[in-house]
Amino acid sequence: MSQFFQIHPENPQKRLIDQAIEIINKGGVAYPTDSGYALGCHLGEKKAIEKIKWLRSLDDKHNFTLVCSDLSEIGTYAKVDNDVFRLLKAHTPGAYTFILDATSEVPRLLLHPKRRSIGVRVPDHRITHALLAALGEPLMSVTLIPVGEDLPMTDAEEIRERFGAHLDAIIDGGACHLDPTSVIDLRELPPKILREGRGDTAPFED
Repeated sequence: MSQFFQIHPENPQKRLIDQAIEIINKGGVAYPTDSGYALGCHLGEKKAIEKIKWLRSLDDKHNFTLVCSDLSEIGTYAKVDNDVFRLLKAHTPGAYTFILDATSEVPRLLLHPKRRSIGVRVPDHRITHALLAALGEPLMSVTLIPVGEDLPMTDAEEIRERFGAHLDAIIDGGACHLDPTSVIDLRELPPKILREGRGDTAPFED
């Protein structure tokens, strides 16, 4: 069974954050974001990544996401020119996932096999940022949308009931929003809206 951490959504307890990071460095966890719960792990932890892919029934064509603490971290893992930087600056932190061309810093396991693209995002959630600050690098992440369903899970107790046997830890940060992120492809401009979610897509429409 997974470890279960109840972390305050406004004032995350450092002791519990540090314990969660020890698990993230070697396994997969469910954690809260500003748009539902997500599955995350260390971006170089192959076994945890493979387990997350199995839980979500994802193939190699899925665009994985790096959850970053800020814009400078995005620039390490994704190619960002001046026009894209301005768009990112105006809409982060927030409930968006942006698809960009990856740099050589991204592990090959996370890349789309043909496009060599990666998703990046900066959530507006204090627990997520506390985890990222303690980790010192991005989280490999996918939204926790069960197979055959359309919406992300929003309740940690339900996640424990359904997936507790397969996760190393579950971080309970209270209820999350029901809508997933909006997904915006910024590899070429004008942007392409790939999924409409919680983030307002109007600024990216032609």
